[in-house]
Amino acid sequence: MYEMKPEYFTGITLIDEEHKQLFAYANEAYDLLQEEFIPDKYDRIVAILQELRNYTKKHFSDEEAYMESIQYKRIFTQKIQHQEFIDKLDNIDIDSIEAGENQDEAIIDILEFLTNWLIHHILELDTLIGK
Repeated sequence: MYEMKPEYFTGITLIDEEHKQLFAYANEAYDLLQEEFIPDKYDRIVAILQELRNYTKKHFSDEEAYMESIQYKRIFTQKIQHQEFIDKLDNIDIDSIEAGENQDEAIIDILEFLTNWLIHHILELDTLIGK
């Protein structure tokens, strides 16, 4: 469902491979959403969010190190957006999704946030790094 389209590639192998992994987390969440036979998705939602947090921090660190190595002039804007993304992940209220009835809604919210941010951030900022 979620994939790296040609227009998302920056031309920087490390960054593109890491972006693919971020899309893979979106796919994992989407697959969980589609799963009808799991009555309680809480543990899996928490695991996906934790994996996403950890990987995102690694990705942002790698991306910022690359930008520093090429003396990228827009690094400050990138760092601000990266921190806003991490803050958003950190502020997801896990306790509010513990009850089974709103778990699919929580997954949809996570998917919308993740895919909107990824697509806009990659297209508007990250593709400029490769130019």
